[in-house]
Amino acid sequence: MKEQPRAVSSPPERAEPTVSPQVVLYWRPGCAFCGMLRRNLQRAGVTLDERNIWDDPDAAAVVRSVAGGSETVPTVIVAGQALVNPPANQVLAHLGRNAPIHPPASGPRLLHRLLRRAKAP
Repeated sequence: MKEQPRAVSSPPERAEPTVSPQVVLYWRPGCAFCGMLRRNLQRAGVTLDERNIWDDPDAAAVVRSVAGGSETVPTVIVAGQALVNPPANQVLAHLGRNAPIHPPASGPRLLHRLLRRAKAP
């Protein structure tokens, strides 16, 4: 059973300045689901801020806070909403509804189609 998206406070600040991404992917090495989700989102043209929960204690804490105390990955934050172990189409639909992006005209056609489909009633 898929969990419903949960609102979360913004992830802890990192020491180095970064551009605020639209999608934060929490993952761990060896996780096949993480790799599959990463590839599918990248193939769709989504830029990811990836956080390894085994190397980043703050990232692990964020995942535990939205996954009922467990370190379930992949966990994705989109527009302040947490999605625990989501399929790529759920992330893309959520991204299209809650954090509309405007890729350049020369951007990936797949992303344009998926975002249009996500916005359709």
